[in-house]
Amino acid sequence: ICPIHSERQEDVRRLMLEIEHEAMGSDYEVTSYTPRDQAREMGQLLGLRPGKCLLDVGAGSGWPGLYLARTTGCDVALVDLPFEGMRTASLRAARDRVDDRCWTVVGDGRALPFRDGSFDAITHCDVLC
Repeated sequence: ICPIHSERQEDVRRLMLEIEHEAMGSDYEVTSYTPRDQAREMGQLLGLRPGKCLLDVGAGSGWPGLYLARTTGCDVALVDLPFEGMRTASLRAARDRVDDRCWTVVGDGRALPFRDGSFDAITHCDVLC
């Protein structure tokens, strides 16, 4: 890998995170257009709290599922097809110290590998539209 190219990629990544933080109030390398205020409201409307389990379908890099786990204390299962997104989400879960309450699953939302009734709430952001 060319060091100049690598440095430029890191500069672009930092810039994108700055833009995301300003526009969305988050720094999760989001693939969703859900701002932090809406994510917070989702957590309240869904009654998320410790002991509850959330399924986030189409989770991308983990936003807003990981944010909801961190702020409400709920458990979360993140499901999406791209392996790289789930890898990024796993690293972020560790960074946010919710990895003991987070599961990442590479899977298709049309064929979920869970039993009925496994979750107290389900979210999806910008994945089914």
